[in-house]
Amino acid sequence: MEEKNNKVLVGSDDVETFAEELANTTQVLPRHIDVNPENVEHGLAKLVLTLVELIRKLMEKQAMRRMDGGSLSEEEIEKLGESMLLLENKMDELKNYFGLKNEDLNLDLGPLGKLM
Repeated sequence: MEEKNNKVLVGSDDVETFAEELANTTQVLPRHIDVNPENVEHGLAKLVLTLVELIRKLMEKQAMRRMDGGSLSEEEIEKLGESMLLLENKMDELKNYFGLKNEDLNLDLGPLGKLM
């Protein structure tokens, strides 16, 4: 086994290719990152609420499947409906607090479509 196979960059061509790729990434990335605490809080809230919304939608679909399948009692359906409504209201409250709209929490799930 040759020694050069253990190295990431073997020859001058590899270094040039790496330098070109690095130059391309700097054109895509911002020159500086705004670390304003207000922006960080807003970005984190957007991320967390997007994940909660994704989980909420998945739970809602699972609940519908269970209701359609007849595996829930009337009491369980009532409690589930109340819980989902409370969660939706809390999500609306949090979106208002952080100045977010439904579109801000949208995800492209590829073949599954958009979250919202």
